[in-house]
Amino acid sequence: QVQLVESGGGWVQAGGSLRLSCVASERTFNAYSVAWFRQAPGKEREFVARFGWTSGPTYANSVKGRFTISRDNAKNTVSLQMNSLQPEDTAVYYCAAHYLTVPGSNSNDYEYWGQGTQVTVSS
Repeated sequence: QVQLVESGGGWVQAGGSLRLSCVASERTFNAYSVAWFRQAPGKEREFVARFGWTSGPTYANSVKGRFTISRDNAKNTVSLQMNSLQPEDTAVYYCAAHYLTVPGSNSNDYEYWGQGTQVTVSS
């Protein structure tokens, strides 16, 4: 059972930046594809970015050019650098992982989830 713990959420004004981190308990972290999803109030959970275990980053069109996903397998960590934040980026952000596959953008494809961290962007 993989434990994922997110941190780094908070409040920021529009145009600002935040950096989210997710630490995994699994020592074979390099065999997991990892992703960030987000869920705004009253909306479905949506894909933000993915870093596959055998592939590079993939982004949702809504965040491309503003967000950067990275991973440090030695530290069992995946991060999400978020720049030029806008009010529509306000949501609970979740870290997700799946073993030995590169899932798509469907949240049902991911087996392990963190508890989420709130990001609030004010206008």
